[in-house]
Formats: sequence, C-alpha cells, structure tokens
Amino acid sequence: MVVRMTTPQTPGRRSSDGVRTITDAKALSAMANAFRSRMMDALKVDGPSTASALAARTGQAVGSASHHLKVLSEAGLVEEAPELAKDRRERWWRLVDPGTRWSRADFADDTAAVTAAYAAEALTVQRQFERVQEWNANAATVPEWDDVAFATQNWMRLSPAELREVADELVEVLVRWSQRQIPDDGVEREPVFVFSRGFPAQP
Repeated sequence: MVVRMTTPQTPGRRSSDGVRTITDAKALSAMANAFRSRMMDALKVDGPSTASALAARTGQAVGSASHHLKVLSEAGLVEEAPELAKDRRERWWRLVDPGTRWSRADFADDTAAVTAAYAAEALTVQRQFERVQEWNANAATVPEWDDVAFATQNWMRLSPAELREVADELVEVLVRWSQRQIPDDGVEREPVFVFSRGFPAQP
C-alpha cells in the first residue's frame, strides 16, 4: 500500500515533483492523531498560523494545540515561521513541504513503523469517510456547490505497473491544481477536498 498525500516534509527521499517519501516511523506516528492531522490540514488550507488560531480552527485548547505542534515539529512535519511574529511572544508555524508519501514496503523490517503506517492510513480513511458524510448531510444547503461536486468510481483490469501509472497521472493533475497560482480575478474560492483510491477488489 502506497499512500500519497499533500502533507508536510519529513525525513526521507524527495521526488522531482517535491513529494517526500517518509522513511521515519516517528513522522508516521505523529500523523496518526486526529488533532494533528486536522492541524496539518488547516495549515495547508489557511497557510501559516499560531497555536491559538489553530486551536480555534480545530476545536481544542491552546495548550493542547501547542503540544501537538511540538510533536509535529519534532517529527519534521512543521516548522516555525519567526519572520511572521509581531513580537517575541508570538510564534507562527507552517508546513515544511507540500507533499508526502509512504509505502509499508519501506518498513517491512520495522514492526513499529508498519503499525504506525496502518494507524496513519486508518485515520486518513476515517477522515475521508467523515468528510463525505458531512458533505452529503449539508449539500442541499449550498446548491451552487451541490451541482458541481462529484463522485466517481470505475472498474478496470490492470497490472500493478498500470495501476501505478494511473495513480501517477491522477496525482499529477491534483498537484498541478493545488499548487497553481490563484488568479487575482475577484472570484471567491472555497477549500475543496478531493481524494481517490485504487486497489484490487471484487464486485
């Protein structure tokens, strides 16, 4: 199982498109926490932030947010942005890198790392499912978005190499749109969550 996400930089290998392959179990363990995952998402969507702003965004106490930021920092997932601070007491944080991926095959000899990888993947699936449920429950209240939001699924016959090619093409499209320069045209744009999965299955 290979997981590729738009989350921050961690120790590991970096590909030509800027996506870093995680090779550190500590980073996987740090990501396998609901609050920390939400905080990374908030930093991705909103940009650099303070602990207090992240606490308000994710519904937790400031002390808890500060603790989670420390864990993420020690894991190489976020870093301080001192140039944004207005005084010595203010601390700003940002993502280190826009993309990460990991493969359980890289941790075959490290039981703790494999366990952390499964936990991080399980959390990702749970949060994807929860977001879909929340959207379905509220879609009727925003008809302008309900008309353009999409879901798709397809059955294909592929080899492992072909599935990798499909994944690379899909990721290229999503990364291109997520990293594009936002036009200064006065059009209001909302954060949009897009995810996809591909794996062997039977009807």
